[in-house]
Amino acid sequence: MTPLLLDATTSVLVLTGAGISAESGIPTFRGIDGLWENHPVEEVASPEGFRADPTLVWRFYSQRRVAARTVQPNPGHRALVDLEQRLGDRFLLATQNVDGLHRKAGSQRLMEMHGQLFTSRCSRCARPPFHDEKAYDLPPRCEVCGEGLLRPHIVWFGESLDEGDLERIHRFLIQARTGRVVFLAVGTSGAVFPAAGLVDLARQARAETWLVNADPAENVGRFDHFVQGKAGELLPALLAG
Repeated sequence: MTPLLLDATTSVLVLTGAGISAESGIPTFRGIDGLWENHPVEEVASPEGFRADPTLVWRFYSQRRVAARTVQPNPGHRALVDLEQRLGDRFLLATQNVDGLHRKAGSQRLMEMHGQLFTSRCSRCARPPFHDEKAYDLPPRCEVCGEGLLRPHIVWFGESLDEGDLERIHRFLIQARTGRVVFLAVGTSGAVFPAAGLVDLARQARAETWLVNADPAENVGRFDHFVQGKAGELLPALLAG
């Protein structure tokens, strides 16, 4: 594979999705049926689902916490860390994943746009989100207000992303336009907005757009280049230039 050309003026914005984590053993829940124990994933990943059955929601996320502790970053994660170390502030990584594998691999210029699996917050009071690796059998109550239930610090279906993350991406692309810009999407379905629309923002900034994915994403037609295959196998060679 011919490496992606990265010269002294190149800035790289990366978006990663569930595909890169799947190669480490994290299930995507976007397969043929999108079910968890016969429950549509929306039932365990939405405010409505939490209000209806917080015990079910916590059982889902507790299982995910236990599973995520056992997995390790793969060569795709590490290739992005190596790229960040080479580019410094000309690199920014936005991930839809909540499993913490990018952080475990060593990524620093990182935005976890959909939240963090090992973080909880109160569903009622203004208690700041806090690190929490516990697996719960029953929905835990907030020790600060004593009334609200704790919930995973995850952006669920129907909830908005942090505007600060989107603003940071806008600023990065504006600053990058003084040189060459590359947008690289990895392991993403191209179906979840606003992340799926980042390729259009990048194109407005005159970026060269690349997609590395096991299958064509829903928005594959908006990319200049599509490389099909596993990120762990492709990224080390693609980013070696």
